[in-house]
Amino acid sequence: MKIARVNRPLTRFAVASLVLEVVLSIGALGGGLVLIVAPRGEIMPLPLSALAGSPFETYLGPGLMLFTVLGLGPLIAARLAWIRHPLAPVAALIVGAALLSWIAVEIAIIGYSNGPPLQAIYLLLGTVITAVALGWLADVGLPTVRRRDAKEA
Repeated sequence: MKIARVNRPLTRFAVASLVLEVVLSIGALGGGLVLIVAPRGEIMPLPLSALAGSPFETYLGPGLMLFTVLGLGPLIAARLAWIRHPLAPVAALIVGAALLSWIAVEIAIIGYSNGPPLQAIYLLLGTVITAVALGWLADVGLPTVRRRDAKEA
């Protein structure tokens, strides 16, 4: 599928999405990297006891997921917005839903903590990304796949 590139300005939804996704990505890449490098809480003071009841014994698994899903994923979504790809609004919605899911699971496993209030901040960020994506989708509609006719093939 070839995407036609048009030098049109980014919409306000695309700009908001791009900025929010980059902010999320920076935090998730940093946090994920710290958990990967020091999975027993040597750098980020997280007790391993907080993982009781989860499938993890150390923070390596959560760190890898944080780095890839919420670190690299939003960068891909931001790139789609930057190149004005038709799937960019859907990618933004996926990023917002992934962040909200991550926070919900985190709170269910380790409980809510407001010192520092990272869970509240990322819950708000996930809500805003999701709202922006929904507004963007309402503005442009769902992307469609155009099938080639037998004559074109």
